[in-house]
Amino acid sequence: MCNLKLCCALFLALALVVSASCGKEPEEVSTTPKIEFVSISPEQVVEYQDAVVIVIKYLDGDGDLGENNPSAKNLFVKDTRNNVSYSYRISQLAPDSANIAIEGLLNIDLANTAVIGSGNSEAVTFEVSVTDRAGHESNTVTTSPITVSKP
Repeated sequence: MCNLKLCCALFLALALVVSASCGKEPEEVSTTPKIEFVSISPEQVVEYQDAVVIVIKYLDGDGDLGENNPSAKNLFVKDTRNNVSYSYRISQLAPDSANIAIEGLLNIDLANTAVIGSGNSEAVTFEVSVTDRAGHESNTVTTSPITVSKP
């Protein structure tokens, strides 16, 4: 009888160890790219002199973010003061046939930011979005404000 109890206890212990080691299945990542605003710097710039750097985090479930074609436009930055959009290219981040989830940080360099109103300085925010090779458009993120001043 002791051997049966011992076997049952060992079996239950083994079953608990096996079930505890089985974690949740990995969450499936969307094939539509998702971006998050990370930072914008510097917080104060002099028009036409200082570059602005926006950093965003990206996540794409099938790895088709970015393009090797130099004329492709897949990153969009809109100046919220006047709704003017600027288009850029993200270089291809994974091979065509990879079909893997990718994530990382992108730095967006903006040169020649200017005061567009009649004052000596003004606050500006930018809206950023990306599009992958399949045409999936990401969410849009808005930067925190920076101040642009005349020299």
